[in-house]
Order: sequence, then C-alpha cells, then structure tokens
Amino acid sequence: MMALEQLQDFIKKHALFHEKEPVLLAVSGGRDSVLMARMFKLAGYNFGIAHCNFQLRGKEADEDELFTANLAKELGVDFFVTKFDTKAFAKQNHVSIQMAARDLRYQWLETIREANNYQYIALAHHQNDVVETILLNLTRGTGIAGLHGILAKKGKIIRPILFLSREEIVAMPPFPFREDSSNLSVKYARNKIRLEVIPVLKQLNPSLEQTFEANRKRFEELETLLKLRVEEIRIDLFKKLSEDKFEINLEKIQKLVPLNTLLYELFNPYGFSQPVLSDLSSSWNGEAGKVFRSATHELLLDRGRILLSRINNAIPNSIAIGYDIKECHWNEKQFSIKVSPIEDFKLSAEAQLAQLDYDLLNFPLKMRSWQHGDFFQALGMKVNKKLSDFFIEHKISLNHKKDIAILENGNGDIVWIAGLRISEAYKISPNTKKVFILEQLK
Repeated sequence: MMALEQLQDFIKKHALFHEKEPVLLAVSGGRDSVLMARMFKLAGYNFGIAHCNFQLRGKEADEDELFTANLAKELGVDFFVTKFDTKAFAKQNHVSIQMAARDLRYQWLETIREANNYQYIALAHHQNDVVETILLNLTRGTGIAGLHGILAKKGKIIRPILFLSREEIVAMPPFPFREDSSNLSVKYARNKIRLEVIPVLKQLNPSLEQTFEANRKRFEELETLLKLRVEEIRIDLFKKLSEDKFEINLEKIQKLVPLNTLLYELFNPYGFSQPVLSDLSSSWNGEAGKVFRSATHELLLDRGRILLSRINNAIPNSIAIGYDIKECHWNEKQFSIKVSPIEDFKLSAEAQLAQLDYDLLNFPLKMRSWQHGDFFQALGMKVNKKLSDFFIEHKISLNHKKDIAILENGNGDIVWIAGLRISEAYKISPNTKKVFILEQLK
C-alpha cells in the first residue's frame, strides 16, 4: 500500500514519534480520522482511540460515538469517550460553538494522554486543511506564523496524514466511516472557504494543494530566519535588570528596520498586540512615563529607555462555598456567611455585604478572581456588560482586578463583585423567603 509507506516515511522524516511509542488518536468517525486509525493498525503502531461527543447533532452524534467505539473494538485498541454540553460551555464563556468545541476537545485529549501515558495526540489534518487554515488566517489578519498554517508537529500534537490531500483520501479503497452533515453548512467560516472559495481557486490552479504546501514550507523556513534575527536583536537590546524586568535602549530600537515587524516579533511573546505596539511607537518621542500593558506585562517609556516588566497577575485558586459553610478565606480575605429568614432581615447598603435571594442560588457557589470574558448584570442595570468595562467605570486598575473577589453562582452567573455591586438578577424581591448574606470582613 503506497499510502502506508508514505505514512511511515512522513513520520520518520518529521520525527513525529518513535515506532513503539504509544499515541492517542483523536477519531471523530469521519473519513480522515478513520483512515488514520486503520493506517496506524496496518503499520503496527501502538495507539488508542479517543472520541468526543459534543452533543450538537442529536442522534447523529450518538451514532458517531457508537461507530467509533466499534472501530476501536475491531482494531483491538483502547477506547476513550466523553460527552460535552458544548452549547452551555460556549454561552458561559462567550465564545463561538466551534471555539468551545475546540477548547473542550484539546483539554480533554491532553488529560487522557497524560493519565494513560500516551506520548502524543494524533489529529487527522491533511493538505486541504492547511489551505483552509492559511486562507482563514489571511482573511482575519495574521503574522508570518499564520502563513505556514498547520504544522506536522507542535508540542504533543502530531498530524501524521498531513502529506495527503482530500482527493487522495477519497480515492483510497473504500472503508466504512461516518459523514458529518454539518460539514455541508456554509454558516461556518471554514466550511464556506472549503465549499465556495477553494473550488474557484482550483479553477485558477488545479494543483492548489501542492502550491500551498510548497508555500507553507517557504514560510516556515522564513519564520525560522526571522526568529533567529529577532533573538539576535533581543540579546543585543534587552538588558536584564532582574528575573522579570528588562531595560531596552530606546534610540536603538527606534532604528530597527523593518520597525513594525520586528517590534511585533520582539514583544508579542509578552502578550503585546500590534495596536498596542503601534501606540508605543507613536508615543516614544513624547513625554516620559506612559505605560502600555498586555495581560501579563507592561512597557514603561522612560528617558532614553523602555522598561519591560511582568505584571503580578497571579490568579488565586477558586474556592467552593457550600450551603452550610459559615465562613471562608480567599486570597488573604475573610468572609462570614449566614442565611436569614426574610422576617428577620434588614436590608443594608454596605458595599462589603452581598445580600442575595437564597432560593435563586445553586450550590456550591464559587469564589474566584476576574477572568477575561466575564459578563455581569450590575444592580440597577437592565443588561449584561463586560466586567472589564465595569472595572474601568469604577476606576479599578489592572493590578487591582485580581484582588477583587468574584462570587459565581452554580449556574455560572456572577452574583457579586465584592465591595462593589451585587447582581440585579439575584437581589432581594417581594418573593424572597430567605436571604443569603456574605460579608467581607477584611
């Protein structure tokens, strides 16, 4: 079988794994991943199969799960399966369904890999996926890393059939697999590119996949050259003052060519986006003292230099609060807890008190710090707003955010920003029978 030899050669060429190392295969039941599993079996590799049921397609998804379980049984390998409430996760985290499914999948696969001593996770991407990814990246905006698309190996993720095109896979001797009906829907960006854009491009270039593969290799090598140059500049310009602080000569960095590209490559590893770096470059001839921040670091414009330092953003662990707990401690803060019948309750306007309708709470509650993407319906407001906007309105600094306790209901709703505001949806009302009182003592 020619494809089997190509698989073995591709794995050796890219050093994806050693022949006897156990590999966890992510198998959806579709044509590509089923082919990967069957080829691994023919090659005699040591592998297991993992399947995610995202519960997005009802009976069809359950049938995919059953099919994949039977495939693992037929191939005589271990089978791992999980179900996700993907829609609920997407809503709670304010991300798209596709992004939610991706995050859930990767987190779970890594958990299974570690727990069962698999060396790598194998995904069934092929050459057409590379084309789609590059076009998506170009559409959304990308640096040079986005131009090489999908890599054959990145960390613990490997893609053993990246040498095949979709046409080559379809031309393989027939074997049973499951067809995902959602692949035909153009409401997803990737599907729209696959079904509507690529066919037009292939009219211009019938060898589109091979052309993109050649381009991908060139971009990957170009990225390597750029990284080497950037590292040389970093060694020359970044003077280490302490473990998390660097001094950078402003005059030298202003003379870099090409400036925008090198600025991005130098500071992007510290979380700085292109718009922030553009603001930096347009401000460095002005007054000293201006600060530019990412989620983890800050840049301070000083006289003749830039100071790069880490923001102390350590996020305290979250704690669970049960219905019978009388006190708790979080991030060196102490809280008292009690439940009062409405008859014995007296409403207080004290900001250090959360007075909530007990019957609307789902225990255990969670106390945690602020996270990106948090939304909150503050008392007196009719709609949710980003918690980051709420903090800005209350002049809460970036460093102070992490010290504020966030009380989260068991359903994921934020019900109290400690010391600031409770949620409109959980306030005391004429229907309240019991009041949950949480007081921040210090």
